[in-house]
Parts: sequence; structure tokens; C-alpha cells
Amino acid sequence: MINFTKAGYMLGVIATIIILLWIGLFKFTPGEAMAIKGYVSNSFLMSWLYRVTSVQGASNIIGTYEIVTAIFLIASFWSNKAALIGGYLTASIFIGTLSFLLTTPGIWKLSDGIWTTDFFVLKDMAFLGIGLMVIGKYEKIS
Repeated sequence: MINFTKAGYMLGVIATIIILLWIGLFKFTPGEAMAIKGYVSNSFLMSWLYRVTSVQGASNIIGTYEIVTAIFLIASFWSNKAALIGGYLTASIFIGTLSFLLTTPGIWKLSDGIWTTDFFVLKDMAFLGIGLMVIGKYEKIS
């Protein structure tokens, strides 16, 4: 019989790894560096990056953080300590991106009487949930 809890956890972590690697690598492209500028420049958590480096440099730093996080999540399948580190890094990434909902001018729009936003940011609630699940699973063990 399938253990749906274990299967769901594994699928969630693997999906998060894929997304972090893919988006992390994409941060090294000029197009993505420019695409995130409006979010990062208005973020109380990340805007300082533009004071110490270029737009591309900031994007590279963010991408590196995402890739390193994915590596910790990969290692989490063999190491409890890596799992805990990966869980906290994952949570920090998605808390950061969710903060864009509060800091980015114009992110909320009224469309046909319904408030809407940039859904690529909103979906990060699910990834934050995965990070918290990893922390919860390994916090007791470590």
C-alpha cells in the first residue's frame, strides 16, 4: 500500500528542488535579473543588494542562494543536518518572495471587482509550506 504522507512529502521536496535549481540558474540571465528588479528594489529584505552590487550581481547572489538551498534539500534525503539547514533556507527564500506582496507597488490589482496579484508570487505559499514541513520533520531528530 502507498504511504501517501511519505509520497506527498517526497514529491513536495523534489518539486521544490527542481523549482529552486531551475529558477536559481535562470537568475544568472540578464532577462531574469531585470525581471526581478522591481520586486527586489522595493523589498525591505533584499533592496540592500543593489547598494553593494549591480542588478545582475544581485540576481546572481539570489540565484546562488537558491541553488545552494536546492543542494541542501537534495542532501536532506541522506542527512538530517542538511535537511534542517535546507528547510530553514527554503523557508527564508519563500518568506522573502511572499514579502513582495506587501512591498511591491502595483502588485495588487482590481480585476472585474476581484483583487488579484502576480500569482507566481502567491504560489510561493506552497513552497513555504514544504520548507516548514522539512523543518518540522527534522527539528525533532537533530
